[in-house]
Parts: sequence; structure tokens; C-alpha cells
Amino acid sequence: MLPEILPRPAPITNDEYLARRRALMAALPADSAVLLPGASLVTRSRDSEFPFRQDSDFHYLTGFPEPDALLVLLPGRPEGESVLFCQDRNPLMEAWTGIRLGAEGAVREHGVDQAFENAERDERLEAMLDGRRTLYLPLDSPEAMAIAEEVRSALAARARQGASPPAALADVAPLLHEARLIKSEAELALLRHAAQISARAHVRAMRTARPGLAEYHLQAELEHEFRWQGGSGPAYASIVGGGANACVLHYIENRAPLWDGDLVLIDAGAEFDLYAGDITRTFPVNGRFSEAQRALYALVLGVQERAVAAIAPGVTLAELHEGVVRGLTEGLIGLGLLEGEVQARIDDESYRRFYLHSTSHWLGLDVHDVGGYRQAGEPRSLVPGMVLTVEPGLYVPDDEDIPAAFRGIGIRIEDDVAVTAGGHEVLTAGVPKGIDEIEALMAAE
Repeated sequence: MLPEILPRPAPITNDEYLARRRALMAALPADSAVLLPGASLVTRSRDSEFPFRQDSDFHYLTGFPEPDALLVLLPGRPEGESVLFCQDRNPLMEAWTGIRLGAEGAVREHGVDQAFENAERDERLEAMLDGRRTLYLPLDSPEAMAIAEEVRSALAARARQGASPPAALADVAPLLHEARLIKSEAELALLRHAAQISARAHVRAMRTARPGLAEYHLQAELEHEFRWQGGSGPAYASIVGGGANACVLHYIENRAPLWDGDLVLIDAGAEFDLYAGDITRTFPVNGRFSEAQRALYALVLGVQERAVAAIAPGVTLAELHEGVVRGLTEGLIGLGLLEGEVQARIDDESYRRFYLHSTSHWLGLDVHDVGGYRQAGEPRSLVPGMVLTVEPGLYVPDDEDIPAAFRGIGIRIEDDVAVTAGGHEVLTAGVPKGIDEIEALMAAE
């Protein structure tokens, strides 16, 4: 019998993409323009490429799925404010790599005002940007900068004929990234689905784990579920770290054997329609926590659950992190891994021997999503529509001054949480994290 296939949520509509473009243009000064390139194919080896993944900012404004495209926004332009340049139609290439939408398809399928093939780009861009005072683009994009400078140079060369190149370049990223930080209902539906797929994958890995397998066997189970449910694959390189490998925060080799008596830490999430899931769970390879593992795990779990429970409008990520640091430090002292007063160990950062990272990050089109963490120099307050992770952990080094039972244990527990008007919604509740729940799941036939 084939595994269940989850119903797919509705995609983002062209009306929503249009609203996003209009909101961005409304935030711009008069006589400005936006220049935003999409992603290109990236060579994997010799004449083969990595699977194409669209640039997140470009996708946010267009939903256009092809490489080598360029979006130009021209507020107030009578012929159309949103113009897309795209790959030329080419029957020979399309026989090899698939049908291209072309200019007509871009307008028909993606709702831009006008579209032209890339063969016309240089000539048309000059006319479109002539007289625009400020050109907004991603300043960290070499491609965008090269296009902008080429157009400005061409217009400057025709200054005697009345051409007027943009006088200034400005970074479009802050405007775009602030907009991306607050998710629409349609985006939240896609994030819920990515989280649900990710949760099912983690459950599948828990049910599969046993001594004698390797880390890559669990990775295969995870990523099979991602693809089975219609995801494009992992939202980031899957982490499957058995034993002391769990203490390497971004361990991605995933080649070691899984040993009886060890824990395994899995940090993995599906990407669905470019939106990311991001879950971490830690569980015993043999299905039963040892006494030391149980003590450390219970400490991390209690801290993580309190942090999740605290999420509500008005709370800051700094407050969540401070609570996690205090809770972990208290627990480490209680277990004998630190000594002294809690505040003293926080002040001298002794806890960082065991906990090196922040508690949360934004989640969305990117797994470490965009948007500022501070406003006017102060920690940013949460508002409805934000989505974040909560992921405290403990990573105990294999050092002689540490009790042997705790050495080399790495534990992280991570959930994806949406901020709501009334508090929060845990998107990743579909995978267990309680000790008894995990052991029962792994014991079930």
C-alpha cells in the first residue's frame, strides 16, 4: 500500500504578486525604478547544472520560475509599471531543456504588464530607465550592478542628445526584506505544508532508526518523504549527526554508522513552493534514552517548551534567547557541568562552552529568512505574521573534566512557530519531542 499523499495548498496568486509589486513601488520616491535579476543556472560539473532554484526576492515579486530573467518596476509608466525580460523562445534548446514561457507566456501566466525576450533587453532598458533619478537594485548582486552600470554608461554617452541616466543607485533589499518578514495567509499555508511534510519525514526517520544503519540511511528516509509529498527536496543540506557528530552544529557529511547507545540529531526540512520547513529532533538510535541522555534532553526540552509558550505579539527574540540562556545555565549547574551562581555563569558566558548559537531565526522563502532583528537600535517586537524557529541545544565536548556519561552528547530541539494575534501557532507539532512519546513511537511496530 502506497503512503498517504497530503493535499496541496493553493499556490500564491498573481493578484498577490501584483499587490507586492505595487506596495514596493508605493514606497519609492518619484522618478525611481527597480531592477531585480532572477537566478541563473549554476554549473555542478563540466556541462551539468544544479537543479534550478529561483532567487527568493525575485520569486516574491513575480512567481516566475525560469532562469536568466529580469524584473523592472517603473512607477507611473503609462505602458505598464512591471516589465519582465525572459529567455528567448528557442525550439532547438527547448527540445533539450523544456518549453520556455517566452514574453507572451510571461504576461499570460504571471500577470506582468509587459514582457520581452532577453534579445531586446539592452535596447529597451535604456529607453525605460532614461530620466529615472534613482535606480533601486540589490547592491550585493554583481549581475544587477553590471546591468545598471552598462545602462547608465550608455545613457551618459547620449547625454548631448538629451538622455538622462539614473543619478543614484539605492539598495532595494531593505524594503523588500521588511515586506517579506510579515507573511500573508497564503504564505502561512505554504509554510504549514512545508512544516507538515518535514514533520512526517522526521517521524519516518525515527521509525526507521536502529543500530547498524548509517546516518545516510536516515537522510534517505527524510528526503524520500520530502519528494513524495511534492516538495522540491531539502530546504537546506540535511544534518544527520550520530553520537559526537551531533556536537558539530552544521555537520552534513552524514556518512558515519549509527551506534547502539548513541543519540542521533537530525536537523532537516522540506522546501515546498520555495517555502522552507526547519525541524530538529534528537532521539536514541536504539529507541531508549540512557539516564544521562534523558537528563540532558529533559533540560533542553523544558527550556524549549517554555520559550515556545512565551511567543506572542510584543515579545522580542532577545527576550526568548535570554530566557533560554538562563534556563540552560540553571540546568547545567544542576547537573554539575557548571559551578557557581547562575548570573555569574551568564555574565562570564561560561554557558557558551555548551550552547554556542542563538535561539531563533526568521523562516520563510529562505531557511534563515530576511528581515531585521532590530528596529531603531532596539530588539524587534514580534507581530502577527512573523514566522520563527525556536531551537535551543546543548553540545557537550568530549573533555576529561566532564563526567564520562555526558561526554560527546549533542541535543537540539527545534520547532517552527507562527506569531498570531492571540499568541502563536506551532507549525511543526506533528513530530513528537517528549521522551515518552519518542520512545513509544520508536517501539511501535
